[in-house]
Amino acid sequence: MASDGLVLGFDTSAAHCAAALLAGERVLACRAEEMGRGQAERLMPLLEEVLESGGVTWRKLARIGVGTGPGNFTGIRISVAAARGLALALEIPAIGVSTFDAIRAGGGAGTPVVAAPRGMVHVATPALVPVESVADPLWPPAPALLAQAIARIAQNAPEDSPPPAPLYLRPADAAPARDAPPMILDDA
Repeated sequence: MASDGLVLGFDTSAAHCAAALLAGERVLACRAEEMGRGQAERLMPLLEEVLESGGVTWRKLARIGVGTGPGNFTGIRISVAAARGLALALEIPAIGVSTFDAIRAGGGAGTPVVAAPRGMVHVATPALVPVESVADPLWPPAPALLAQAIARIAQNAPEDSPPPAPLYLRPADAAPARDAPPMILDDA
């Protein structure tokens, strides 16, 4: 079911912070900034700038679209948490959109891939494979276009879509501590 109202789409799943505001097929405002870190501090001000540039307030939004990855673990958590919080506060739906779906929405032929460390790529199977093993890689669009694709997909998603959740294709790199926890002494 297509949303007739304003849709804000955003993504921080890679080394960027990007957002787009749509009204139907029109892009009212769009911003993207390349950044290796600092998305948590920059996301909300960037969203405010996009809304201001589009001449609207938060209360005018009909729904939110958010990139769910795959990608940077922390970046994905930042966007998804922000989208879920905004949706609750504004009482509007938040729709999660994978980078694979955003790539497919571009209509190109090929295998959607998302860059991973050490010459590897994520593919939608889900799998992590060497980039050279994909004969026809179809890469994500530039961050501004990615945010627009996320907003367009969210615009046409069913209103009762599940809340966004991070798309993790591999476990976290962190491991539990090997040391025994400290002993707490009670003076009583």
